Amino acid sequence: MTDHQPAEPVLDDPDVVLADDDPRTADGGGASSEGDAVDDAVEETEELASEVASEIRELSEQRDQYKDIAQRLQADFENYRKRVQAQIRDEADRASGRLAEAMLPVLDATEAAYLRHPDEVGPLLNVMLSELRKQGLEALHLQDQPFDPNVAEAVAHEAGEGGDVVVAEVLRSGYVWNGRTLRPAMVRTRD
Repeated sequence: MTDHQPAEPVLDDPDVVLADDDPRTADGGGASSEGDAVDDAVEETEELASEVASEIRELSEQRDQYKDIAQRLQADFENYRKRVQAQIRDEADRASGRLAEAMLPVLDATEAAYLRHPDEVGPLLNVMLSELRKQGLEALHLQDQPFDPNVAEAVAHEAGEGGDVVVAEVLRSGYVWNGRTLRPAMVRTRD
């Protein structure tokens, strides 16, 4: 028969419980190497934690930079969108203003016809002016008003009492399109 000695239990095995009088649990030889191993593990864990914290800071800074870039791009795009909308609106206003300006000779002819045949031309002139008014055209009513060179051109002047210059007669109608002078009126003034 052979001597049969039980195998030594492994210290790392959690299922193995050593008796208090087992020499492997004494504060002797094995404990200091175990303590050193724990100290090494704690030190290594602290280094890893420090590295992870450093990486987190770097990633947070990168995130903040990217977030700042994204916010600036979003603001730039919003400004661009507003600028393009304003340009489109201005271009549409200019285009409709050119159309209204092209209609002015027709209005002039209709007004001239109205002076000769008010009963026949009056309804047509009223419909034209009404529809153009809906789109933003306004006729300037300057008769007996103070002369304003922004909305009227004086082509004749008659001497008066020497007071303020006023519009004595409108020779050709002037029009405003959406708040801007489309065509100044042609007037005769007096003072």
